[in-house]
Order: sequence, then C-alpha cells, then structure tokens
Amino acid sequence: MVHNVRVTDAEEPRSPADEPGPVGGGHARRDESAQGLVDDGVDTTQDLAEDDSPDADPEEESDDSGERASGKTGAGRRITFWIGIGLILAGLGLLGYVAWQFWGTNWVSKRHQREVTSTLQQEWQSGQGKKPKFVPKGQASALIRIPRFGKKYVVPVLEGVTPDILAKGYGHFEDTADPGQVGNYAVAAHRVTHGEPLRHMPDLRPGDEVIVETVDATYTYELDTNPNDLIIPFTGVWVLDPIPHNPQPGGPEPSQQPGQRLITLTTCSEIFHTDNRMIAFGHLVTVASKSPGKAKAAAAKPAG
Repeated sequence: MVHNVRVTDAEEPRSPADEPGPVGGGHARRDESAQGLVDDGVDTTQDLAEDDSPDADPEEESDDSGERASGKTGAGRRITFWIGIGLILAGLGLLGYVAWQFWGTNWVSKRHQREVTSTLQQEWQSGQGKKPKFVPKGQASALIRIPRFGKKYVVPVLEGVTPDILAKGYGHFEDTADPGQVGNYAVAAHRVTHGEPLRHMPDLRPGDEVIVETVDATYTYELDTNPNDLIIPFTGVWVLDPIPHNPQPGGPEPSQQPGQRLITLTTCSEIFHTDNRMIAFGHLVTVASKSPGKAKAAAAKPAG
C-alpha cells in the first residue's frame, strides 16, 4: 500500500492528444448533434413558452367551451320561460273575454233592460210617452212579454237594430210596421250574450203568444210557425217584407193574404256565433186599449 502519494506524482499528466476518446469521435458527434438541433430550426425556448401558454391547455379550452354552451342553454331557457308566460297571459285573456261575453255582458244588459223598462213605464204613467212611430232611433217604444218564457219576462223594444241597441233589448227593424199596424212588425234580439232575450226561442211553438205593449195599447200576437223549421242566412231579408214569401217552395211562411198584421221574431240560429238566423212568424189576434172599456179583438178580415 502506497501512502502520501499525490495524484500528480502517481500519474503523469497526459495531453489531450493522448487522452483516449470514445470510438468514432464522440465529442464531434455531440457537437454535431447539438448543432443539428439548432440547424433544424427547433426553438426549444419557444416550444416551452407555447406549452406554458393558457390557450394551449386542453382542460381550459374544455372549460371555455362548457361555459359558452352553458350560456347558450341559459339564454334558451329564458326565452322559453317568457314565451310560456306570454302564452299563459294570452290564455287568461281569452278566458276573460269569453267570461265577459257570456256572463259580463248579460249582467250589464239585464241591468240596462230593467232601467229602460222602468223609465218607459214612468213616461207612460206621466203622460209623456210617445207612440212608436214618433219614437226616435235608439229609444224605447214598446215592451214585449212572452208567457212561455215566464211571468216575469219583460224586455224593452228600442228603435233600430245596431249592436248598442240590441245590447239593451229587442230592436225594431226600420221601415217595418209598428205594433198593430197592417204589415210586418219585425224585431230582433240576441239569443246568447247581451241579455239573451231570445235564448229559449227554440222552445216556442205555433199558438204561443207574443204580447207587445205600447203607450196606448197592448197587442197580442199568436205564432203560426215553429222557429226550428226556418233557418236562413243573414242575407235573407225577405222575412222583413210586409207579407214575407219564402223563396223555397213549400217553406215556412205566413199566410199570403193581403192586409195582415204580422209579427216576425229574429235571432241567431245557434248558441255560438253564426251568420244564420232563426225565424218565427205570427199574426195579431187581439188589441187591448189602455183606455177603459176599449179592448177589442183584431179584425178577422183584411184591412181595406
């Protein structure tokens, strides 16, 4: 064993030329390899920077995509929600309109009918009433009672047939006869909504009475036709003629005898909206004057 021997003493220094190297010149290959990385244009610093960039993180890209999808879904849900609210409000509005038509208008119209009836009766009692031919359009000229519809049934007749008039009772067609006169006393009323004075018109039958009271007399008409047998389009104005003649051979019509005192009732043929009309014809049977002792039967023969 050799002690205290320096390395320099134990081994002579060798020159680089004498230093054994790897077979094939390893240093050269390492240098060439490093040079080759540079020569190939690969910037490792840039690659690392790109790898460290947030945009290059697949997980973060996935998160961004999820957030965008979530935002779109949320917007879609909000749109669907408000569309649903709109449909609900529209449905409620429609229900409210139907309720108003079927119940609200009846309540208002029946109140108007009572008011008009009361006012008219007071005018008659005070001596200020007018005969129908002198009553202006839109004002009441008579009262109608139909016993088949009950003892309390009484509805005013106003001159004209505009919607606001029909909302208060019967309307008397212009240019048709006045109550008790020769010709055709033609009136119309709603079958449904607005007081529905003729809601039960299909229940009427030949022989039923229609009583028309005016300022100076009460006229009792008797129906001759079944209203269920005559349904016409609203354009069928022949029913307003002085002596209505049905263009359909054999169809319901009043007697074609000249000089009659007739009445025509007109209403909708269906409960719901329709352009067709249900018609009933009748003739005058008695006239009761409001002056004591002057009640009389209507003339059986035509007026000359």
